[in-house]
Amino acid sequence: VDGSRYAWGVENGEGEVWTPVEVAEPARSSLAYTGIPGTGLHALAPALLPPMLSRIVTTGTVRHADAAANTSETTPCQFAMWGTPDANVATEDTESLYAAKNNLPDQQAEWQGLLRGQALRIPPHATRRALIDLEDYYCGYPELVVSGGRDANVRINWAEALVEPASNTKGNRDEIEGRRFMGYGDLFLPEGGQSRSYSTLWWRAGRYIEVNVQTAAEALTIESLTIEETRYPLEAESSFDCSDPRLAAAAAPMIRCLQMCTHETYMDCPYYEQLMYAGDTRTEALATFVVSRDDRMPHKALRMFDASRHTTGLEISASRYPSETTQIIPPFSLWWVAMVHDFALWRGDRALLKSLMPGVRVVMDAFDNWRGADGLLSAPPGWNFVDWTQNWGAWDRMAAPVAGVPPKADREPSGILNWQLVYTLTRVAELEQWLDEPERAARCQRGARELAALSDKAFWDETRGLYADDLGHAFFSEHAQCLALLSGMVPPERKARIGRALINDPDIERATIYFMHYLFEAFQSLRMPEETLRRLDLWFGLQAQGFRTTPETPEPARSDCHAWGAHPLYHYHASILGVRPATFGFASVRIEPQLGALQFANGRLPHPLGEIVTQFRRENDSVHWQVSLPPSVAGILVLGGREIELPAGRKSDGSVATAPTGTDELDKEESR
Repeated sequence: VDGSRYAWGVENGEGEVWTPVEVAEPARSSLAYTGIPGTGLHALAPALLPPMLSRIVTTGTVRHADAAANTSETTPCQFAMWGTPDANVATEDTESLYAAKNNLPDQQAEWQGLLRGQALRIPPHATRRALIDLEDYYCGYPELVVSGGRDANVRINWAEALVEPASNTKGNRDEIEGRRFMGYGDLFLPEGGQSRSYSTLWWRAGRYIEVNVQTAAEALTIESLTIEETRYPLEAESSFDCSDPRLAAAAAPMIRCLQMCTHETYMDCPYYEQLMYAGDTRTEALATFVVSRDDRMPHKALRMFDASRHTTGLEISASRYPSETTQIIPPFSLWWVAMVHDFALWRGDRALLKSLMPGVRVVMDAFDNWRGADGLLSAPPGWNFVDWTQNWGAWDRMAAPVAGVPPKADREPSGILNWQLVYTLTRVAELEQWLDEPERAARCQRGARELAALSDKAFWDETRGLYADDLGHAFFSEHAQCLALLSGMVPPERKARIGRALINDPDIERATIYFMHYLFEAFQSLRMPEETLRRLDLWFGLQAQGFRTTPETPEPARSDCHAWGAHPLYHYHASILGVRPATFGFASVRIEPQLGALQFANGRLPHPLGEIVTQFRRENDSVHWQVSLPPSVAGILVLGGREIELPAGRKSDGSVATAPTGTDELDKEESR
């Protein structure tokens, strides 16, 4: 922003550059809009979302201040989509590295005073640099108010963490010693006026802010430096507590991450793409359902992905939307269909669901057309991404069609994608049944059974006790097992074998952060809570590594704020406490806690009609329980092999004898 070229005063309606207002055609309600070309009518519809949160943030600690030369680039920011932002990178000169020996305490105190509302004067022909740790992750518009300083330049850059100079890896996010700043940001060029306010056209994101100042012949006074935080006004209405303090501690980064990735749409991450991807969005919406009654963002997401179908040329939904560039990830289109089912189960809204079902049916017909002569789903056209696993290929622009794709899934039937299609067919069958379409429901159920039988024959490996990823049975993954189990179509005698292989098989591709949602769902279906707690260890270690949000992948992570990693919030309530809708629209509830080794677990889950409060406490071989339900919402508690009716609108309690802690859940499953 060049202050010498800016028409100061226009922000207040002043100046001579304004032209008279011209009255155009009157606006019309979208309900009355006829769509006649050339009418010039402006179609209006009620906003789906409330205004974004807007509040001034004055937090932050100045971790370092010095007089280093302004080494950042002054060219326009070139923002890298798939990697570290590639503009404004500090040079390799040791002067650019942060070192305690170079810190100037007096300047550090002056910068800290600026954050507390005290003006900061920088003399002529001087350079200053300050590193501000916001101590949490923020999305916001920086506002710099300055006086004087003609021909100075002020660059404000943002980063999620500082990096090791040799490797560009981040390591512990709290550390700055010997690190360098790699980020993106904005260059402000003061023209010497008084109390000039500089800001950005779009919000920035991250935890660290680097301010570089270089003055010319005139001193610069920085009157204030603030951040206007922006995001969707999502606040946690739920609570969870248990005997393992690690779970409660891990909740804060997940909630913060979900907030940072929720704006006018959900998004994968605020620092890089800022795009709403269907695979990410499904887990984000599920987390939203258990932390808030506000379902407007899931509602909007469903409508937008339905609208995206016109962009793909394949009738399925786009992988991400809205987006200038269309991208097709066929498995994500199936996750959109699953999102429609999730909304039906957790919230209802029959009118919305009826409006979405034509799109759901078109998507399912497209996948049906991609089945080959053998009846299996062939490789759908597009990027058949499943997960960022260790061996499925990291992102590379030239390798995009196969990065994150199971072996051979880009050219032949995949066990993973076939079981995902079976899983989705079972969800669509329920949707059709709920919407009074029994014939369509029966067709989907029949299709699911037929494809499950074909998939079982093609991909089951008796020697390994696992479903293969490929027709040649050379590759095996947790992903195929999860989707087969969750489809509900696996022969009962195989479930325990699959469960044991998930734990013990040494040569199986392991799910990473995103797909571990489905792994936790599989553990819940197998009644293996100890395995869920064991695999949550990745989340338990985040705060010790300096994370304030959940990352995209295990280290070395590209994105430090990726809300698909917030899905354990859902499992705290839906798997550990076992609170799940039993019927359409959460009209009734089924509560089946799986405490594992936890001695107690308590929760409060927001429901459209109130809240569901659960308390479970283990004593010896019994579990004492207490459940409160909202008015008109009845339920069933499943505990110790018993089903206990829970009356609507009342608090119920009792005690149930259970198996001793540590009893093998798979043995119990086999006995059942």
